[in-house]
Amino acid sequence: QVQLVESGGGLVQAGGSLRLSCAASGRPFSSYAMGWFRQAPGKEREFVAAITWSGSRTYYADSVKGRFTISRDNTKNTVRLQMNSLDPEDTAVYYCAATLNLDPGSFYYGGEYDSWGRGTQVTVSS
Repeated sequence: QVQLVESGGGLVQAGGSLRLSCAASGRPFSSYAMGWFRQAPGKEREFVAAITWSGSRTYYADSVKGRFTISRDNTKNTVRLQMNSLDPEDTAVYYCAATLNLDPGSFYYGGEYDSWGRGTQVTVSS
């Protein structure tokens, strides 16, 4: 498995931006497709974004499309989530996850991921 550590969370006002990072170690990072999920208090974990192993394709939840951008740097074993135009509804713990499953249809489902980070809190104030 690959080990994942998220960073970059914090408190931001509505309309602001944050950039989350996820540092990977262990198995070759480029073997994995990567995803971001989030979980708000009292809600189920939900898919946010995913990126293929090469970075050539990205996938987004409708709720973040046009505001969030996922990217990766395989030379630095890092995946990032740039979050713009943040809304209080984006408040959640954000998790980085890795999967060896190459089927893009699986990227939306947390159960398809092999490794998870511990999460980073994002709080958006109104």
